[in-house]
Amino acid sequence: MKKIIGIAAVLLSFTLVFGVLAGCGPRTENPENTPDAEPKKETLKVFTLKGPTGLGMCELMESNEKGETSNKYDFTVAGSPDEITGEIIAGRFDIAAVPVNLAAVLYNKTGGEIRLAAVNTLGVLYVLENGGTVHSVEDLRGKTIGATGQGSTPEYVLNYILKANGLDPEKDVTIEYYAEHAELATRMISGDVKIGMLPEPNVTTVMTKNASVGIALNLTAEWDKLDTGGAGLTQGCVVVSKDFAENYKAQLNSFLDEYKKSAEYAVANPAATGTLAEKFGIVPAAAIAAKAIPNCNICMVTGAEAKEMVSGFLKVLFDADAKSVGGKLPGDGLYYTGY
Repeated sequence: MKKIIGIAAVLLSFTLVFGVLAGCGPRTENPENTPDAEPKKETLKVFTLKGPTGLGMCELMESNEKGETSNKYDFTVAGSPDEITGEIIAGRFDIAAVPVNLAAVLYNKTGGEIRLAAVNTLGVLYVLENGGTVHSVEDLRGKTIGATGQGSTPEYVLNYILKANGLDPEKDVTIEYYAEHAELATRMISGDVKIGMLPEPNVTTVMTKNASVGIALNLTAEWDKLDTGGAGLTQGCVVVSKDFAENYKAQLNSFLDEYKKSAEYAVANPAATGTLAEKFGIVPAAAIAAKAIPNCNICMVTGAEAKEMVSGFLKVLFDADAKSVGGKLPGDGLYYTGY
């Protein structure tokens, strides 16, 4: 059975652990007196999220602040996808980071007015335990699990893994959903919750503040054990407006160039990235961010590879619960392959 803990849990219908990320793109010059040249936006509206995918954006945000990027960006850092979903649906954005399943939902809601340009985060979900009794998914039978992300990727991933291992999420476990990652993390730190599913960097926060808590299950590893037809666990992505993708291709591609550099910087330089993450409000503490980065699976995958990864993952989600992707699988029109 499922119990909802905390206020406004229903507002997390599209929340990701992780957390998630968006980027900014370099400026392409339009020569004067060249009427056939591609148009250029002076300022790009970018939504990025606190959490894992935001970590991959930090170096780009710093470069933008210093005036070293090719484009000018107006960044909005949001605490959850719910804060920016309305803006995306209304078309008041150029680039945004969202959970992968939300990209499909938005594509369906807007009649195809968004494009998925890159995968930026793989699996960031972990089951933590204070007690050392959970060593396999089967060991969760009869247990109470604290969790976040009800109605979004975390819930669908957890339910899929439970069912694939012979556990009924409604009968064999009790899942208590919390409205905020921070609330569940606090309860695990205090010892009120013994088993909980959280994303990084909350995982690192809990283990840093309560040495009795450890990682019981890496859900990415558990996912990879299953027969998903080769569909990897892809949790975060970058979407752009259809108009931006079709009419400002040079700026989009230069953004993807710079975002790739930024994501690679985050993986190679966790300490420096941690400092930037604290500065920009992506993660509250630099030390926590730096320690969490190796478990955040930050990446930047584009083109046909991204399409293959995402379409496979969405098919798994659709087969498990059609509403998780907005009622129907998006077609090829979702994917930007011009990079």
